[in-house]
Amino acid sequence: MARYKQGNEQGKRVKKPLNPTQMRDLALSYVARYATSSAKLERYLARKLRERGWDENAEVQPDIAGLVSRYAELGYIDDEGFARSKSASLMRRGYGKRRVEQVLGQDGISANIREDVAASAAELRHAALALAQKRRFGPFGIQPPDMARREKQVAAMLRYGHNLDSARKMVDAPTTDAAEEWAHELDEDDFA
Repeated sequence: MARYKQGNEQGKRVKKPLNPTQMRDLALSYVARYATSSAKLERYLARKLRERGWDENAEVQPDIAGLVSRYAELGYIDDEGFARSKSASLMRRGYGKRRVEQVLGQDGISANIREDVAASAAELRHAALALAQKRRFGPFGIQPPDMARREKQVAAMLRYGHNLDSARKMVDAPTTDAAEEWAHELDEDDFA
């Protein structure tokens, strides 16, 4: 039978305080369900601890950092693998270097790992091309952009994390073939 808080008019169920077993189960459930970083798991567990509290009868105090490091040792959490996957996903969606680094930083990925998984110049050009195609910027639009629309398109590319040079090259490309050629220009260098 569900426990209800005294005087709770809505009849919401009050969850029991966490104990070490429940904390482990929550962490295991989270890493099984979501690709995550150590910092994200730590924030999740800290939030659950704030929401539910800790069982006064538990013999040990909550050790979130220890639990997270244990799961990292077991390979349930891999910050570098998470960063590579997240970075690749964001690049395919058209995000530039600055935004990818910003998202990874918010996910608690260290600067060293962010540097290790940073995209190459060729990958950044592909991301700029993907964004231009998706948003119909520059030559991918129905009609050539006028000056005001061009400025808005360049600004949007900057917000997506691309540098000014890449944004201008993509928006100012005379044709879709020229934009694709610029994006693939560095591909040959990677295989040489």
